[in-house]
Amino acid sequence: MQELFTMNQMIPNKKDEEVKIQPFIFHNPTKIVFGKDTTHQIGEEISSFAKKVMLIYGKESIKKNGIYEKVTKSLNKAGIEFIEKSGVKPNPVISFVRQGADLFKKEKLDAVLAVGGGSVIDTAKAVAAAAKTNSDPWKFYIGEETIKEAFPIAVVLTLSATASEMNPSSVITNEETKQKYSCVSPFLYPKVSILDPVNTFTVPKNQTANGAIDTIIHVLETYLNSEDENIMITDSIIEAIIKTTLESAEKIFKDPRDYNSRANMMWASTLALNGLTALGAGPKKFPMHMIEHSLSAIYDIAHGEGLAIVGPAWMKYKAKH
Repeated sequence: MQELFTMNQMIPNKKDEEVKIQPFIFHNPTKIVFGKDTTHQIGEEISSFAKKVMLIYGKESIKKNGIYEKVTKSLNKAGIEFIEKSGVKPNPVISFVRQGADLFKKEKLDAVLAVGGGSVIDTAKAVAAAAKTNSDPWKFYIGEETIKEAFPIAVVLTLSATASEMNPSSVITNEETKQKYSCVSPFLYPKVSILDPVNTFTVPKNQTANGAIDTIIHVLETYLNSEDENIMITDSIIEAIIKTTLESAEKIFKDPRDYNSRANMMWASTLALNGLTALGAGPKKFPMHMIEHSLSAIYDIAHGEGLAIVGPAWMKYKAKH
């Protein structure tokens, strides 16, 4: 039976050659608040499950574009105390996670709020899980330990790319060993994610392109690498996401403040890896992402740039089959 909790990996069973759409269970517990100027709702949303949170973000961009002010104002209005932990890298590292977990426990916090893109969200997930244990969080990523619980996670999304805002996966790099691995757990689903397209107006062209590439490769992993082919509804959703992403990106390059295009790209990127585009397709692997993880772990390039290298080569290889 197919489980979203395991990123749609099939439990082995006898395959029925006549069945093209494989059995599955779809359950995604993340609440999505989507729309223009919804950022101000984050405080109210968090107040239902936390009173003191760790605010995690990257560098200074959210302060320059006004998102930081919107978020902190909302938190203050809702009476939510917060401790800041900034400096998440584009390829998030395990040392930051360790520091964040130690600070979280020291301050006796009760939730994590990620304001950023996939790197920030993945880091927040790792901190939320690591703060529940005294073990080294890297063990989650090398398979030595399983995540058994995590503190609640909330998100204000600022970049359309990874879909981490609505899935149970986290990717972290060990900067000492040059390893970049993923961890999947049902406890890593965010409780709530704010998807405000306005927050992506100031995303630079190169990062917009990287996000579009990530979105497209996410769905192509299923389209090209799943065991069962010709799943009409799933294939159609994938094709729609690719078409939407390509057309939206082209319009955004011409006008970065095109709300409808930013909104379409944001929702397309979320749907690309929230479990929906793998339903019924049977077992699959992520070869393009696995190869890219090595590239970005060793050379510290952006994930989207790495996928732009690997993706076309993989598609050329698959075209022969």
